[in-house]
Amino acid sequence: MITGFGVAVAVSAALVAVWAFVSAARGREPGRALLVALGVVEVLLVAQLAVGVVLLIGGDRPGSMVTYLAYLVGSLVILPVGAAWALAERSRSSTVILGVACLAIPVMVERIHQIWSAGHG
Repeated sequence: MITGFGVAVAVSAALVAVWAFVSAARGREPGRALLVALGVVEVLLVAQLAVGVVLLIGGDRPGSMVTYLAYLVGSLVILPVGAAWALAERSRSSTVILGVACLAIPVMVERIHQIWSAGHG
């Protein structure tokens, strides 16, 4: 994987998480701007999937193909599920749900990097 891009994805998700937690502390429901920011992070995750697939097509291999693909695809699901849950409730708590979903992304990105590095170490 491309380390710099993974860092950008993780930092972006962490910044959106902070935004969500600050909004929740202020008693705000998820607003349009926060949802747009989630969409931007999701686009970065789709790009990460594309990069990962291109590297696989190019002949590179991770430490565990199944685990690597599971994390790549799984990372795409977290934000839409969190957003669906948050939009179903629309409360201060739902803003916290979005923050927690965003915090899961850096963890997933780090695991993707670890799995990828295991095949190149």
